[in-house]
Amino acid sequence: MTTPDWVKDAVFYQIFPDRFAKSKHMPDIGFEAWDSAPTTYGFKGGDLYGVIEKLDYLQELGITAIYFTPVFASASNHRYHTYDYYNVDPILGGNDALKKLLTAAHKRGIKVVLDGVFNHASRGFWQFHHVLETGDGSPYKDWFYFDEERLKRHKHFGAYPTAHEEKLLQSEDSMNAIGYRAWWNLPALPKFNTNTPAVREFLFGVAEYWIKLGIDGWRLDVPGEIDDDEFWREFRRRVRAINPEAYIVGEIWHEAQRWLQGDQFDAVMNYLFTSASLNFFAANHLDMDVINKAGGLQNRVRPTNGEEFANEVDRILNIYPPEITAAQLNLLDSHDMPRFLSCVSGDKDSIKLAWLFMFTIAGAPCIYYGDEIGVDGKHDPECRKTFPWDEHKWDKDLLEYAKACITLRKEHKSLRRGDYKRIYAQGDVMAYMRSDKEESLIVAFNVSSEERIVELPLGKKTQMVFGRKSNIAENHITIPPRSGVVLK
Repeated sequence: MTTPDWVKDAVFYQIFPDRFAKSKHMPDIGFEAWDSAPTTYGFKGGDLYGVIEKLDYLQELGITAIYFTPVFASASNHRYHTYDYYNVDPILGGNDALKKLLTAAHKRGIKVVLDGVFNHASRGFWQFHHVLETGDGSPYKDWFYFDEERLKRHKHFGAYPTAHEEKLLQSEDSMNAIGYRAWWNLPALPKFNTNTPAVREFLFGVAEYWIKLGIDGWRLDVPGEIDDDEFWREFRRRVRAINPEAYIVGEIWHEAQRWLQGDQFDAVMNYLFTSASLNFFAANHLDMDVINKAGGLQNRVRPTNGEEFANEVDRILNIYPPEITAAQLNLLDSHDMPRFLSCVSGDKDSIKLAWLFMFTIAGAPCIYYGDEIGVDGKHDPECRKTFPWDEHKWDKDLLEYAKACITLRKEHKSLRRGDYKRIYAQGDVMAYMRSDKEESLIVAFNVSSEERIVELPLGKKTQMVFGRKSNIAENHITIPPRSGVVLK
């Protein structure tokens, strides 16, 4: 069982391309104003040349890997409606922009992971459109799941549903309502039939093509909905044959043992980590109205004490083998949920505490673009705001704290690759030790609004390497309110 070695040391940054940076290289073809509120269907005009121009910013922040939400040609601002898997969206700059981005990023030691949307295509996808035009005469009729009556042209397809068909979609399966199987009954997202050999070969070919071009891995969109382990085993074999260090991470919101046996994915997006962080570090700042609209986080978030949090951390760190755990993509938020700041009612201490945890625990930390400067946002589309490049709008205190957390992780190998040992968990305080052959560090958190004096097995550890000034004496430490400390 092997995972890419570089991931253990990586610091990821998730970019939603339409909203991160807009270059002057690309013409404005009628985009929404950059600083206007995000909308469900509107485009802001962010592009990959804009990302290239901001690589210095990312490098200074300490980022060593970027995960991009989809970049391929699509008629949606989030680009999960892929219609051409071999071409980067022209609005983003096309294939030339991606090639230049890869060169510029790799020159800075920054890896690039793309989003692979292989469960469904879009109604603009050529092979799907071909069937809509020609029915059962199309050689692509087995690429998707179609209703036979419509294939024989006895009834029309509802790719663009009538009011009646829209109503049917609310109560019936899309196969009956509009004539084909669609992801979550969304007409714009026809589901691939991956039992068809030609479809499998097409998708594997796409994965191989971009790995050969130089990307460093794939984040797989809703991979659990391709209910076929052998599909993903073959995917892994094909990808890793080209680049043995390619990272394969799946979007699974729950425990994922099925896919993490060493023959399918290297890791998953660690939403178990997300909910645990909200539960403990937010204390009484949780905004449950926001969180309950967060899809995959529903019923997982509730205030917990130090012991409950420590128990959950123990569980999360031991669900999978250590090699897998060290490669997990740990995140506090993403494009699929409200931003962490909005989940915690804007409380900055909550995100600082959670960052310190994320950067001192096993797994690759991932910052969602803009979190580091205080960008907030409730559910889609608000969580997909544009990055405000006017520095006067930045929360410089948060930015400096994020940089400090990243530096801490980079300077101490034990935080990236060391052993974990829980040493205190009671009330508002939780502490653990990270250690390797060279050093051992103690990380302690106080989520209370008052200082806490706790007894820890400090030994000779009297040097504060991170955190607000704390009193240390005879195995006792005074931890300031709503803060975390690291001792060496």
